[in-house]
Amino acid sequence: MKILPTATMLARWGAYLGLVCGVLYSFGGVVVDLLTIGLNWGTVLAFGALVGMPVIFGTFGFFSGALIALIAQGVGAARDRMGR
Repeated sequence: MKILPTATMLARWGAYLGLVCGVLYSFGGVVVDLLTIGLNWGTVLAFGALVGMPVIFGTFGFFSGALIALIAQGVGAARDRMGR
């Protein structure tokens, strides 16, 4: 398992998941604000989730993908040394 392709694949998946979560969070926040207190700066900040969540999820996906690939390489190397 190669490290960089695995890390970029999981980063892409994480960014897509973050985009979906950001859309749900921001538009859900608009609906709640419209039904309760009205639009304010909190609503504007909630729309920052459209950018922030994909970046955070993508970064986490990249680092976790790199870690998973490194562990898989280490396990594979250990198995090769044991003769399996």
